[in-house]
Order: sequence, then C-alpha cells, then structure tokens
Amino acid sequence: MTGNTHVVVIGGGYAGVMAANRLTRRDDVSVTLINPRPDLVHRVRLHQLVGGSDDAVVAYRDVLADRVRLVVDTVTRIDVAARSVTSAAGATLDYDYLIYAVGSGSAEPSVPGAAESAHPLATLEEAQRLRAVLDATPKTAAVTVVGAGPTGIETAAELAEQDRRVTLVCGGVLGPYLHTRGRRSVAKRLAKLGVTVIDGPDAKVTAVARDAVRLADGRELPSEVTVWTVGFGVPDLAARSGLSTDAVGRLLTDETLTSVDDERVLAAGDSAAPSGVPLRMSCLNATPLGARAADTVLSRLAGEQPENLHQSMYAQCISLGRSAGIYQFANRSDVAVWLHIGDGLGARIKELVCKGIPKHLADEARKPGSFGLHRMPGGVAKRRELLRAHRVEAPAAADRAA
Repeated sequence: MTGNTHVVVIGGGYAGVMAANRLTRRDDVSVTLINPRPDLVHRVRLHQLVGGSDDAVVAYRDVLADRVRLVVDTVTRIDVAARSVTSAAGATLDYDYLIYAVGSGSAEPSVPGAAESAHPLATLEEAQRLRAVLDATPKTAAVTVVGAGPTGIETAAELAEQDRRVTLVCGGVLGPYLHTRGRRSVAKRLAKLGVTVIDGPDAKVTAVARDAVRLADGRELPSEVTVWTVGFGVPDLAARSGLSTDAVGRLLTDETLTSVDDERVLAAGDSAAPSGVPLRMSCLNATPLGARAADTVLSRLAGEQPENLHQSMYAQCISLGRSAGIYQFANRSDVAVWLHIGDGLGARIKELVCKGIPKHLADEARKPGSFGLHRMPGGVAKRRELLRAHRVEAPAAADRAA
C-alpha cells in the first residue's frame, strides 16, 4: 500500500470504519485501521445476541475498503509529539493524521455489588458471557434488567419474548428519551410481553447481590440473573496519552472534530466531545461523525477550510422483541416529539435501520464519498444555539462552584 499521507484510525466501530473508508477517496492517502477484534461489532444487535437471534458481528471484508489496512491489536498510547501510536503487541506506528474513534463501553458501576454480581451489556464479550449465563439458567428463573434506556428495554423485551420472567428496573422513568406518547406505547408492549416494569423515584438500585436486587425503598427483588445496562463510559486512552478530555473522558475537539491540542488528531463517534458539547451516544450520530472527521482531513489535504459539525436529523429506534418496535421522532435539538411509529411497522423500521448501517459502510467502501447524511441541510442554527447556551451556562456553573 503506497501513499504520501498516512492516516491511522483507532477503533473499528461504525465511526471508525466510515472514516477509514471515506479517506480512500484520495489515492495519495494510505489508511490503517487498528481494532482489538477481527470483525465489526454490530452493537445495535447485541440484545439479539443475548436472545439468540443474531451473532451481532459483521465481517470486515464486507464493510471495509480493500485499500484500508486492518491491524487487529489494541492501542495503548498515543505520542502526539512523535506522531505515533504504540500497541499492546509492542508495535509502533507513525501517522500524519490520527482519527480517534475508540467508541464506548459499560460505565463502571458505583452501586455496591453490581461489579461482582451483575452482567453488563455494552461490548461483544459482555453479551457473549451473558448469553452463556442465560443458556445455563432455567427459563423459570427471575431475570432483572437494570436501566431503562434503549439497551435495557430491548434486552427485557427480547428475553420476555422467550417466556422468561423479566423485571425491568428503571431507576426513574421508562425510556427517558421518549415522548410521553412513545413511553406509553413501549409500556403497553412490555406489559403484553409480561415484563414487570418498576419505575419512579424509588426504583433506584442501591445494592446487587448474587441472587437479589435491593431498591431505594427497601424492596428486595429476587434475581438469579441481573443485567446491568446503566450508562456508558469511554476508554481512557486519550487522557492517558496527555490529550484534553471532558469529564467522561471523550476527546475535546473544536467544531471540525479536531483536537484542541493538535490539529493532526481528530475524534469521531462516542469518544468525541466537540466544543465540550457532545452529541448523544448512538449509531445515528457515530456514522456521520466518522464521515465528518474524514472530511476534515481531506479538506486540509486539499488546502480547504473544513466544515463545522451540524446534525439535521434525530430519532431513537427501539426494538420490542422480534415483532414490535418504536421509531421515536425528534426535533433538531434532539428532543423527542409527539410523533412515533410503533408495533409491527416500528419493528420493520428498526430492522431496516439495523441492516442499513453495514450497508452504508459497504457502500462507502465501494464508492468513497457516497455517504451524505452528515451533509443534509439544516441543523446549523440549532448547533450554534446549543453552543451559545453552553457558553452561558459554563461561566454560571463556575460561579456557583466558587
């Protein structure tokens, strides 16, 4: 593989693969993608892996451009001064540009007993371990799913559809992102599947034991298998490498996704914090962010000013078993609106979304530059408004702290 400019992409998820493929638009650019696994983890299907209806992986040969060199390894350090990365295998790789797309995983649980007795579900390996545990557990055993975001809802529905005894503990409201109408639709479907939903202010988990879950109001729920879907965290690679990050650990960038520390380092996907105001962690945002980061590199190589980030379409899509789902529409501020599509049509839309993600990546591999979701008109004014509000709130928060 030859080229005058070498770009290293760390992370082979939706954002990283999109960025790597798009960079092959130029013949004088060589691309290396470094990822810990030999396949793409199709994260939006991890709950299906747990339920046994999908393996949640896609072969890189089906979605990665031929010109992208794949290195199966883990980056342990970024040396910005030397423009190089070091891997767990001891290899050192130089770069001209670096795209940081390490994604996200399970947040470290702060609830006593959760780390020892609950099963997280944010990575392929976690999903595979949970699947093995469930396979060895009788269907009559009590299963408690903690966390009422999309992962928790989808996992609860998937397991209940298999006639398992499932309790979904929300820690607050069911589906916090959803509009009230959408939330009612989801609650109705979960009830039909036999899921016991515990929500409200007293539905916070205060302790997890091997065979029980304790709630804030003192209740103790029997639970032979506890699934933990509360929150996401990001790898600490950027922070360990001396790069500026937000409080969660996402790489701080400007609005072109360029690191505030070095113009040769960019970020995309869940591990990016543009202007300290990151987009919601989701596949809907990850793929366009990957394309945007690649476009910034390509613009710089062409001597052009990169475009700023904007996003014009938001939504949330949740499966509710194999035969129902919900597609929740949202406005350009990423706030859910009254309109949603549910039931069987919602399930079909969710399946189209799941199939569409690898198709977008494969199309970009075959024809780099073809993806255009991040270039859809609109969203610029809303992003500026959000940034203005953030600039006003930040000094106010600092004054309160003082």
